[in-house]
Amino acid sequence: MMYQLGWATLPGLRGLSVSEFRATPTDAPDSERGVAVEFGSEAERDAFLCEIEAAFASRRFTNSADAFDTVKAYALERAARR
Repeated sequence: MMYQLGWATLPGLRGLSVSEFRATPTDAPDSERGVAVEFGSEAERDAFLCEIEAAFASRRFTNSADAFDTVKAYALERAARR
């Protein structure tokens, strides 16, 4: 099933952080606002959400465009490996 990934970008003392990753089922992927990824099962989706949350827990960004591009690249790279 195809899911649209989304996340929150929040300001902090050391820069912007990304968190609260979510995956919403979609029939119309929107790559302008996030990333569309296909998962074979809910378990695979849930494991991916835990993985991406952990990967970005301590990372900080100087601007929202950098945060968006970095998360998008990470998600697409990981999805291609599955």
